[in-house]
Amino acid sequence: MTNSLIFHSLTDHNPASARHRGIARRTVTAAAATVLALGLAACGSDSNTPAATVVSDAGVAASTTAGSTVANSPKSIVSVAAANPAFSSLVAAVQFASSNDDLVNLLAGAGNFTVFAPTNAAFDNLAKELTGDANAIAAAILVPANKALVRSILEYHVLGTKVARAQIPLGAAIDPVLVGTDSFKIETRGDGLQITDSRLRTANIVQADVDADNGLIHAIDKVILPAEATPSRSIVQIAAGNADFSSLVAALQFASNDGDLVRLLSGAGAFTVFAPTNDAFDALARELTGSNTAKGADILVPANRELVRSVLQYHVLASRVLLAEVPIGAPIDPALEGNATFTITAPGGRAIITDARHRTAGIGATDLIASNGVIHVIDNVILPPAH
Repeated sequence: MTNSLIFHSLTDHNPASARHRGIARRTVTAAAATVLALGLAACGSDSNTPAATVVSDAGVAASTTAGSTVANSPKSIVSVAAANPAFSSLVAAVQFASSNDDLVNLLAGAGNFTVFAPTNAAFDNLAKELTGDANAIAAAILVPANKALVRSILEYHVLGTKVARAQIPLGAAIDPVLVGTDSFKIETRGDGLQITDSRLRTANIVQADVDADNGLIHAIDKVILPAEATPSRSIVQIAAGNADFSSLVAALQFASNDGDLVRLLSGAGAFTVFAPTNDAFDALARELTGSNTAKGADILVPANRELVRSVLQYHVLASRVLLAEVPIGAPIDPALEGNATFTITAPGGRAIITDARHRTAGIGATDLIASNGVIHVIDNVILPPAH
């Protein structure tokens, strides 16, 4: 088998929580490996074999006559995937990335999982994306140097229990339990559902609720990737890599005490940052100085250091809050700025912040997921109460 494969899964669905956790690692058994091997065996069909639903590489469910490896009786996620030609790359990747067959056993054993399963075409496209070779197929990434990468990608897609399409927490952060703080989200797009991963890449769910005796499979048309598969993407690193946040980065450096604010938003944790653009900082400079030509850099002077520091702290929450989780109309308390609050409303469907001085800022791009939180882009700098 030359192609690769990746499982993407959801954990316990709790309507009151954005996070779904609870996967325990399981010891590998010979039985699990045997199940997989049997599922991969080529079997002939006969006219008396019942038809089974198979997902094609185009993402369309097709009815095919299955051989003896595809039965109507319940089977594990691994067995269902192994019996479906559209998932042969997924199966190959799980085998390749396993240590003593641990990933194989996890998804072949007892439990409840939801697996987002990319098709073969999705894995071929990943190979093209990662290698830069327009002719690459999935097998091109299944080389020893990539084993840790492939494993981290697979683990990114494993959450802990059975979540049907109708139970997916739309817009909320979904945290795979095997890869630290990385997350992804799922939203409605037209008549379907779309996943956004930690690199802001998207994948569509092309078939949902394929049943197995230890969970469900949702077929997807693109492999999703965790941030850990690339150099760390902290909030500061994302901002520093975006030219439109250069004023924000300069202000953070200016207002830090021995680099404390920079370290805070570069380190471990879960934060939400409402990030003003360069134009927003230029507008603030004009507002504070009274000069129509002022730029953001003009307010970064020693006399303003405490003001700039308090303004920046007012933009930071001490937890990750995606747009769908924002408490509309309720006071929001920034963790670093005392008792100052602001509110977010959504008149006409657009999210608007009203700060402590009754100034407003529109929220533009949302849910820019970092390894330590999330960024929402705003078009005006919000201000805490005047002291």
